[in-house]
Amino acid sequence: MALTYPTRPGDIDHLIADDHAFVERQFQHLEAGRGDRRVLVDQITMQLALHAFAEETVLYPIWPEIGMTDEHEDAEHEHQEIKELLVVLGRTQPGEAEFEEALGNLIGLVRHHVDDEESEELPEFRSKAGPARMAELGEKFLAAKRQAPTRPHPHAPDEGLAERIAGMLAKPLDHVRDVLSGKQKDMATDPSGLLDPQAQAIVDAHSSLGLLPFEILTPDQARKQPGPKQAVQKVMAERGIDGPEPVGSVDDLMIPDGAGGQQRLRVYKPDGAGPGALPIIMWLHGGGWVLFDIDDHYDDSCRALCTKTGAIVVSPDYRRAPEAVFPAAHDDVLTAWTWVRENAAQFGGDPTRMAIGGESVGGNMAAATALTLAANGQPRPLAQVCVYPLTTGEQFGESMADAADARPLNRALLSWMAMHAFQGKPEAATDPRIALLDWTPEQRASMPSTLVITAGRDVLRSQGQQFARDLEAAGVETGHRNYEGVMHEFFGAAAVLDKAEQAQQEAAQHFRRAFGTAA
Repeated sequence: MALTYPTRPGDIDHLIADDHAFVERQFQHLEAGRGDRRVLVDQITMQLALHAFAEETVLYPIWPEIGMTDEHEDAEHEHQEIKELLVVLGRTQPGEAEFEEALGNLIGLVRHHVDDEESEELPEFRSKAGPARMAELGEKFLAAKRQAPTRPHPHAPDEGLAERIAGMLAKPLDHVRDVLSGKQKDMATDPSGLLDPQAQAIVDAHSSLGLLPFEILTPDQARKQPGPKQAVQKVMAERGIDGPEPVGSVDDLMIPDGAGGQQRLRVYKPDGAGPGALPIIMWLHGGGWVLFDIDDHYDDSCRALCTKTGAIVVSPDYRRAPEAVFPAAHDDVLTAWTWVRENAAQFGGDPTRMAIGGESVGGNMAAATALTLAANGQPRPLAQVCVYPLTTGEQFGESMADAADARPLNRALLSWMAMHAFQGKPEAATDPRIALLDWTPEQRASMPSTLVITAGRDVLRSQGQQFARDLEAAGVETGHRNYEGVMHEFFGAAAVLDKAEQAQQEAAQHFRRAFGTAA
């Protein structure tokens, strides 16, 4: 089931549908007999607990006020049945008759509940409450997930996740606290069984660092959590692998940003660089325009590309939302590109041999920058590499369903990022710098030689694949490689992930061909 009417990422009905998609995909793993059944059920318990509490405190109290009394009673009755089944699942084990019976009943009940909400109740609620109210309630919905009461100390912020969940569920579900006690380390991993062992080790390491769901936190809270870099470092430490990868030099410069201020530009030079001018790659980090900066995981990508191409790699530390919403980051990247081209000699670079690339929203901005340069009649990059790029503001393609529950990026987190990145700018989602899939044939044809890299277990997989098909149809020299068994953020993890090493080699070769330095 899915909503049949348009919503915006921060609307309460949009957020509810994201939760539904997450749990439905986990049900599918259980039905297919793949993955870790215990962890899947524990994660479903957490998701449903957070979801139920937020609905019961934010959404359902409004329904009787607007004439939805019967719907209110039915929904709360179904929630109570769901909670009782979660208790059974918590005190039994996979394979036991009582567990399997309760699981089957839970799946059927939740699917019925979701169908009622998405086909009847949420459309009716939107029509009666009005679309303008949806974003306000969306913020309250996320705040309810964050600020759920605890038991037995309702206002103790240092209580663990298990205690929070127990408080959310209330009687008769105090047993849930015991079910999840000591299992927090599994709550943010990927238990689907769809990842390669090396990739699984990374998401397991990330989860073990004690994460709360990024998508329910404030941006400031989310930025304080460990990111992909810390997960890879943990795996490296466990295996006795040294890092980071050495390069000739790493320096930070201060250059203009797109708003008359300044931004950092990190410059990586290869070891043994001679006196001649070197080609330049601008590499743009991801993070949904909200999380991460040039000190995070993308440092590993920059070091690897510097070594593998023999080029200078530059990475701008563009402004982030919600402090600076769209198009701030795009403006900063374009300003950085122009500054680098005009000042390349300052750090030994060749302005006639410049290329661009990036990961996630960095891949989006790489293509958007090339588009803007072409439209302005300025020199384009010689080549671009878009690694699992965001190419539309819409929930596009089958990966929105089959990777709705993926880690570290899932469908709910993608909506959270868009909600903050486009805050107060709903028209941004249709801007050509975001909506790359809406380009005209002429705009697509203006792209340089392009390599698109996607990950099999990634909500952005389908839109990245479509972007590659669009460019190829427009006559652009285009390569596309999908790496199965890996997740969003895999590209920079070459120290512990063979497929990341392969992807980096492929990206480096694409750049070297454009520079005329290919082996």
